[in-house]
Amino acid sequence: MKRCLVTGAAGFIGCHVSASLVSEGIEVTGIDNFDSFYPRSMKEANLASLLDDSKFHFIEADITDVSSFEQLLGSRFDAIIHLAAKCGVRPSITDPLAYQHVNTTGTQVLLEFARRAGIEQFVFASSSSVYGINPRIPWSENDHDLQPISPYASTKAGGELLGHAYSHLHGIRFLALRLFTVYGPRQRPDLAIRKCAALILKREWIPVFGDGGSSRDYTYVDDVVEAIRAAIDYRQSRFEVINVGNRRSISILEMIGALESALQLEARIEHLPAQPGDVPHTCADIRKARELLGYAPKTTFHDGIEHFAEWMRSSNESA
Repeated sequence: MKRCLVTGAAGFIGCHVSASLVSEGIEVTGIDNFDSFYPRSMKEANLASLLDDSKFHFIEADITDVSSFEQLLGSRFDAIIHLAAKCGVRPSITDPLAYQHVNTTGTQVLLEFARRAGIEQFVFASSSSVYGINPRIPWSENDHDLQPISPYASTKAGGELLGHAYSHLHGIRFLALRLFTVYGPRQRPDLAIRKCAALILKREWIPVFGDGGSSRDYTYVDDVVEAIRAAIDYRQSRFEVINVGNRRSISILEMIGALESALQLEARIEHLPAQPGDVPHTCADIRKARELLGYAPKTTFHDGIEHFAEWMRSSNESA
């Protein structure tokens, strides 16, 4: 039986990953500090069903606090799935030091814990934002000319480099998964699909920055969970950076239109100037993920939006 340590377990992706692992009979120790970026009640709701499962153990702790992991040094873990981070491009511009502390120092603390505890498998949630404004679409891991344009993006690139160092020096197998705009039930309230859906349901104006032509490679959360699960079992090499996306870009206006159809309500759109730190387009080359992880995203954008809309309508937090 495997045992996994999942950081950010109360977050959007973390709760889905934890639930999937537990359903397989894998023991999961989840860590989260309930960062105030969005309400604690939402994260507690994410954990509610997990806390009733004997295979899930939860620790409220800060990943930047070295002492938080002292109690775990005697435990055996087969893998660390490091999802915890301060997220969001725009907030990182106004508070860069906090992002550096949590995302870079936190990753360093986790890697040092892995070294001391003898944990050989480390799966790191990186981000498509590390590519910056890159005209070479679709973005490939073979393109090493990374030009992040926000503090958040730079901390994710830094996390990948830390992983490379620990892989080289200490033999830790480090897989950095560059996630492309993950969406689905329990999505963070600051993300575009969730924000737009909430505004449509409340019949309020949706701010669209720029002309609405900017686009994202939206990736359904269940497909991301499958990629993470495959990364836990990966053994072919010591260090890899792998895109996890859909290889199809959806414009902001197309996304809003899909929400209108799924929610059966009309959106009210207000066009505003483009914001600094945003990249105009993202699109993943996923050939490497297919080759190394057997990754094949199954959820179409239409179906994913339908699943998400169904959750929004039934959720007490839909407003």
